[in-house]
Amino acid sequence: MAKKKEAHEEEQGASTSVKNAATFASDTEALFVGIDLGTSSSVIAASNGVREVVPSFVGFPKDNIAEELLGNQPLFGEAALKHRLSVNLVRPLAKGVIQETKSGDNINLKAAQLLVKHLLHLARPKPGQPVYGVIGAPARASIASKRILVDSARGILNAVMICSEPFSVAYGLGILDRALIIDIGAGTTDLCRLHGTLPTDDDQITFDVAGDYVDNEFAKAVRAKHPDVQFTINMIKTIKEQNGFVADSADKIIVKFPVKGRPQEVDVTAELRAACRCIVPPTIDAIAELIGSYDPEFQEELRNNVILAGGGSQMVGLPKLIEQGMKELGGGKVRRVEEPVFAGANGALKMAKRMPKQFWQMLS
Repeated sequence: MAKKKEAHEEEQGASTSVKNAATFASDTEALFVGIDLGTSSSVIAASNGVREVVPSFVGFPKDNIAEELLGNQPLFGEAALKHRLSVNLVRPLAKGVIQETKSGDNINLKAAQLLVKHLLHLARPKPGQPVYGVIGAPARASIASKRILVDSARGILNAVMICSEPFSVAYGLGILDRALIIDIGAGTTDLCRLHGTLPTDDDQITFDVAGDYVDNEFAKAVRAKHPDVQFTINMIKTIKEQNGFVADSADKIIVKFPVKGRPQEVDVTAELRAACRCIVPPTIDAIAELIGSYDPEFQEELRNNVILAGGGSQMVGLPKLIEQGMKELGGGKVRRVEEPVFAGANGALKMAKRMPKQFWQMLS
């Protein structure tokens, strides 16, 4: 019954999009934007040439003193992190989607709406200019999750379309047939195989061994080996983003952590390598599943066209290590996109410019 209900809701959503498409403005003056609303960072690419990356954090001043220091408006991204002791810090997205709160106060939805509004502000639309945006979602995001993403854009965008993040990467690259896209974000790793049509659920896999998982594994390993050092998960994340690698040989990663207030150098090479490698086994399993259920005549072509995107794909040595893991599948070739961080937003922007009217949902 639940599956039938979801299917009915999806059909209703599709018919609403078609019905509303009649009011879609075929206006050459419209601003088109592609948005990758991510767990860790959110990216926007606009048709006027603007491209921006913002850490996915919103900070609300805690009290009157904080408002006197910072103003009474929320802070975003690096500013929110910098003043996190003075604000209530909200990370509205987890595993790539807006989280619903049990208290019913919708703080995550409010923060996500403000974040989308902030991204649009950075895109600098002209006064009164209609804005149409495509927002990326995890490959297997539920209907409810997609509905919340639409709600995050309500009152901000004139029309919205939700698409699979790895599909938006593929669309941006112009690779829509016999390719396997792997988008490694903070909350989820998403895989999507392309065969010349819109992908179905059977063509996509999402799992939550991704950037946040690596951060937590790295933190646990450092704490176990160096119990006296002090650090935050944000410090761990920064070290990973600057030095993440999976190769056997690498320069030593020496960082400074405070110990009772005094900086101390710590070798975290082995801990960082082990944490980063956690992504590889489930990725190989997912690749095997998508290749194994593909047309056998074209499996070899699919194996030899695996493309990595997303912030997590930047770990040094990752394409080669995945290729090594694919030897048991008959081998394969893996490459990384040129712009891992912007690939999703670039593809979403390209889609926004080209998609027919019936794919849009009007919001205003």
